[in-house]
Amino acid sequence: MSDPRTNCLKTALQLTSQLMLAVGILVWLNGVYLLIKYGENSRFFSESYMTLTVLVIVTSAALLLVTGCLGSWVSLKDSICLQGLFVYLLVVVFCVKSTASALAYFHSVTLDTEMAPFSGVFENYTGSSEDSNSRSVDAMQEELKCCGVKNYTDWLETTWFNKSGGLRFPYSCCNVTFPTCNGTVYQPWQIYTQGCQEELSKVIQFALKMDMWSSLLVYVVEIGLFVMVKQLMRTNRSTRYQVLEKN
Repeated sequence: MSDPRTNCLKTALQLTSQLMLAVGILVWLNGVYLLIKYGENSRFFSESYMTLTVLVIVTSAALLLVTGCLGSWVSLKDSICLQGLFVYLLVVVFCVKSTASALAYFHSVTLDTEMAPFSGVFENYTGSSEDSNSRSVDAMQEELKCCGVKNYTDWLETTWFNKSGGLRFPYSCCNVTFPTCNGTVYQPWQIYTQGCQEELSKVIQFALKMDMWSSLLVYVVEIGLFVMVKQLMRTNRSTRYQVLEKN
């Protein structure tokens, strides 16, 4: 079909499908980021369905990529079957993405409750490199540049602090801008002051909110794609009827 209106619709469908692909990549990267961060710090969370949420987010990303590729193909073909399949996938994407957003919202409002074991993990700190619990605490403090649960003074009440003589914080609390820091309590300005619970919460909340905001973009793109492909389907039917009448 060579009429300008149809060509314009196909071009718009092609470009919008490419946008769907880009959004799919963004959602996938966000899902992988959330999976990595949650996996690294899972012991600081109570048992939750966060893993399920991540899987739904990644699944929605895969569907977005497939739908974007199919949309690009549909823009090059005059197949009613492909167009019908494309509309079906748009509905599936809407359902899965809505589920992912609902789960993300649920975790964003219950995150403080899910992080209830945080204080217990710090309390069980031993400072030993052979203790997986201690390694997790040190790794998080170094990565997030934080110290303690609420702030660095939380260490003053831990069993490890009292057993170690009550003279220093863990080396992982040392601010990297002070190379000579040895964790001594007499030089608190060389220690990270912000608490780790708040910093980790920011990381997880960022990923959850990214997924929720991406849903709005997905819905807008989907509406545009749905309108365009429905119009193409009408045009194809109309052209076929005209051919049949001539014959």
